[in-house]
Amino acid sequence: MWVSVFFAKRYFRSKKKKNFIHFISRVAMFGVAVGTAALIIVLSVFNGLEGVLLDLYRGFDPDLKVMPISGKSFVPNERLLSHLRQDSAIAAFSEVIEENALVQYRDKRQVLKIKGLEPTFLLDSPLKESLKSGSLELLSEDGKPQAVVGRGVQFLLGLSMDDPFNPIRVFFPRNLRPGVLNPADAYSTMLSFPSGVFSIEREFDDNYLLLPLTHVARLTRYNERRSAIEIRLKNPSAAGKVQRQLIELFGDELQVLDNRQQHASLLKALEVEKLFVFITFSFILLIASFNIFFSLSLLAIEKKKDIAMLQAMGAKPVLVRNIFLIQGSFIAFSGAFIGLVLGVGICLLQQEFGLVSMGAESSILQAYPIKLRLADLLAVVVALVGITFLISFRPAYLAARTPLITKL
Repeated sequence: MWVSVFFAKRYFRSKKKKNFIHFISRVAMFGVAVGTAALIIVLSVFNGLEGVLLDLYRGFDPDLKVMPISGKSFVPNERLLSHLRQDSAIAAFSEVIEENALVQYRDKRQVLKIKGLEPTFLLDSPLKESLKSGSLELLSEDGKPQAVVGRGVQFLLGLSMDDPFNPIRVFFPRNLRPGVLNPADAYSTMLSFPSGVFSIEREFDDNYLLLPLTHVARLTRYNERRSAIEIRLKNPSAAGKVQRQLIELFGDELQVLDNRQQHASLLKALEVEKLFVFITFSFILLIASFNIFFSLSLLAIEKKKDIAMLQAMGAKPVLVRNIFLIQGSFIAFSGAFIGLVLGVGICLLQQEFGLVSMGAESSILQAYPIKLRLADLLAVVVALVGITFLISFRPAYLAARTPLITKL
């Protein structure tokens, strides 16, 4: 092995600057460096976008969410509620009812998602950081229901925060059987006034109306049934531990979702897209590495005399093959190292200074988000090892089969 490394190193460090093979080797290094850097940067952008989405959703979603395994509602038993009250890791929790309903304000109507929450749960939630006007109060001083709405809902309905004469009317179907003569018997109605407006992300801003739990329970006739229980933790990093405890105690009755699992389909789609991008850029890296193939093929032709001499001295074909495999590795990994430094450096600069802006249209982010992950760097290295072996094997195999009888 050391003999193979010695010869490969000499060929790689050849001082023949005008040698065409030397030029192709350097072009191959450059191609691998650019491909490696591009792959690292693109994967890091996907990681950054995933992190931004999760941060946005944390402003609206709880740290943990308890939901029924089947169906859309369940009745929380006292055993579950008692455990949640006694768990020291839980800062607060709220029973939740979430349904679709028709919402009317003046002459405008829109089907929206109404979400009933405990009023005290909302007051100290992360949503207060996204509050644009008003407050998170779900009950007025006299106990009447108030609504916290998304900014998109405010625009769609033309809501005024200072209109005491026009309430928000929420209609929920109550009796849809054939033969109902009085339309008033077909739905339940609830009146409320807007107390606050939040803005997080369009999915929430355009669809949600937050209301007091008890009033939503009467409107929907859920009675003791609930859609979910939302849990806010004192330390969000302890979500995994609390989740495992709840699953161990109630896993046969309910499912417990963390922040990622609450948006599993979206994150899964992002991971699939990231995988396809990785495969695509790996093919680009493979094409860029073809110069290694040409370089090793020409080197094998140029070094026929050296190969024949080694064979005459008793060198086995595996030694010759290893020389060219190692030579290909030197070219590929030199380029990969340069690309790794370049890619990581650009990512760190983007994190620190935001060199590439997302444009003036983006109100959420000023610059493209970047997040480096060790797993991505390892994946790039593994892909490069496979590509290097694939590209280098054929020239190395042919060099090892060079006939012994050669004119020296």
